[in-house]
Amino acid sequence: MIDKTAIINKNAKIHTSVKIGPYSVIGPNVEIGENTEIHSHVSITGNTKIGKGNKIYPFVSINDPQDLKYNGEETSLVIGDNNKIREYVTINPGTIGGGGKTVIGNNCLFMISSHIAHDCQVGNNVIIANNVPLGGHAIIEDNVVIGGNSAVQQFTRIGKMAMIGGMTGVLNDVIPYGLSTGNRNSLQGLNLIGLRRAKFENKDILGLSEAYKEIFATKNINENISKLNGSFQKNPLVKEVIEFITKDKKRSICTPFS
Repeated sequence: MIDKTAIINKNAKIHTSVKIGPYSVIGPNVEIGENTEIHSHVSITGNTKIGKGNKIYPFVSINDPQDLKYNGEETSLVIGDNNKIREYVTINPGTIGGGGKTVIGNNCLFMISSHIAHDCQVGNNVIIANNVPLGGHAIIEDNVVIGGNSAVQQFTRIGKMAMIGGMTGVLNDVIPYGLSTGNRNSLQGLNLIGLRRAKFENKDILGLSEAYKEIFATKNINENISKLNGSFQKNPLVKEVIEFITKDKKRSICTPFS
């Protein structure tokens, strides 16, 4: 059902099951999958592909990147399935300098007034609370939770199942399963509650806890990793943390010493 006051470009690809509320505007290069519901006063433009079963609430704006270098180039935004995008959320497509694409996965919740900037990569089952902006090129892996009024600097990575406390300024990359808080973020430990809820094996959680102490024993993280006992390397959780730390990065790693 499409409200008679909605403005839908004739070239937009809208599944017949999509609901679009009053005064929403849909541009010509937009594709919206089945059973997605768009409430009133939503603006969606650009090369935007939205999957199935999404709910997009009033006053959401999906428009051009907030990047002074952007000059109308053909870039894109891909949003997966079953996401909830609440009121006043803003989402921007990619830029040529950042690879040309912003990507959002499935089953995410973006609370009121959060912002997904150009060229961000957001995984599945991510929760971003009220008033949280993601700077451009940020990478947010699966099952991350970011508390309200936090801010994530551009080019920052947050590893899978990490938790960011409310009102945290995220300037440094946060390891998978990490717990980070502070005016300028520091590492407070591991998201042990999240690990247990995810039903990881106790031996792997305990192994990660022990490895964490070794990895962050001193400020020389790479040297600490090189000294890790070989048994830690077989732990899948530890392996993910090490790979995250050692892969190419734009920001330094958040540590207990940050």
